[in-house]
Amino acid sequence: MTTMHDTKDLLRFTTAGSVDDGKSTLIGRLLYDSKLILQDQLEALERSSDITGAGQINLANLTDGLRAEREQGITIDVAYRYFATAKRKFIVADTPGHVQYTRNMVTGASTANLAIILVDARQGVIQQTRRHAYIASLLRIPHLVLCVNKMDLIGYDENIFNHIKQEFSAFAAGLGIQDVTFIPISALKGDNIVEKSDTMAWYFGPPLLRHLEDVYIDNDRNLSDPRFPVQYVIRPHRDEYHDFRGFAGQVVGGIFHKGDPVMVLPSGKTSRIADIHTYEGSIDQAFTPMSATLLLEDDIDISRGDMLVKPGNVPHLTQDFEAMVCWMSEQPLRKGIKYGLKHTTRSARCMIKDIQHRINIDTLEPEAGIEQLGLNDIARLSIKTNVPLAFDAYARNRYTGGFILIDEATNTTLAAGMICEPVPPPPQPEFEGYQI
Repeated sequence: MTTMHDTKDLLRFTTAGSVDDGKSTLIGRLLYDSKLILQDQLEALERSSDITGAGQINLANLTDGLRAEREQGITIDVAYRYFATAKRKFIVADTPGHVQYTRNMVTGASTANLAIILVDARQGVIQQTRRHAYIASLLRIPHLVLCVNKMDLIGYDENIFNHIKQEFSAFAAGLGIQDVTFIPISALKGDNIVEKSDTMAWYFGPPLLRHLEDVYIDNDRNLSDPRFPVQYVIRPHRDEYHDFRGFAGQVVGGIFHKGDPVMVLPSGKTSRIADIHTYEGSIDQAFTPMSATLLLEDDIDISRGDMLVKPGNVPHLTQDFEAMVCWMSEQPLRKGIKYGLKHTTRSARCMIKDIQHRINIDTLEPEAGIEQLGLNDIARLSIKTNVPLAFDAYARNRYTGGFILIDEATNTTLAAGMICEPVPPPPQPEFEGYQI
């Protein structure tokens, strides 16, 4: 059973939606109906319902762990839950719905394969729905599920569901979201959560849990651009390993084979892969997201923060780039200020050259002429680093295209960034010579 559990696919998904749309209740219902709540958790829920006099188990308390969350009936922090079924393992991030906690949604969704956005069937698609869909598209979450919740409060009306579906489909198309699934549910009653509901015979799709088990995620990984950020250099100080020099890290893109030529960035030096080691021993190939140790045929100066790539497939290498950034600090961001920057395994220093524009979180329109950013602001910045960074655009590779900004004095995370595709320089006119 342990072997079967280790070989299961892992799906990371996040929930989002407006306040009181039922995100926490949905996750609680998902765990409760699929018999994935531990006995001590169930007993704690029963005691909580007795104390509050609710009369029934409040499933939202499974994820709303903070006392302030339970008292106010809202989600404040990101709550992570881990569970597994016979088909797949899951990590779910229950993110806050209030606009005040936009940064928390960015944190919870940054590694997600799938996002569940809840819509109250009585309210339809509102501004917060569009805001969360925009953030999901900004973070390049490949799969989106729009759960129209509280269908029991509108008499399970198919026409209302279809209207919401059409309205959101038109909006999602403008954001470039490709894979959107629509499921009518009632988190409180359990309709279409684990089992198909008899109350909505007009819905022919799968229930939510079955969709989560079956959604195909293998193509979400970038297998065409080999990328290996070096995390640690292994040099055992033992006589039998005096020639051993391995470079440990995680493959964040593509596939590496024994004998493949590789290039080291930023130095540009080249070699070939002599061997690939893992905990189980030597292997012939390593692919994303495997952790491995690569041995090279040549003795090259490589250290933490360098990146191994294929010579014919190299990322961008520059000190200047533009990025979309979500500011996560009470301390405002200003142009010309220097910050620490963490990109893959490389640490650098950077300066904010310019704020290109800020996104109006209500209208999703760009606002120019911005001098500083405040908490939860999302903007496009021009950044210059003190050392060259080897990166792909975030749209192509979420690992090599993402970074964080750090306050060097306190070591706190200030912002999460997504590197944009570099704008090509304008074509230069051909030189035709001077005429005298």
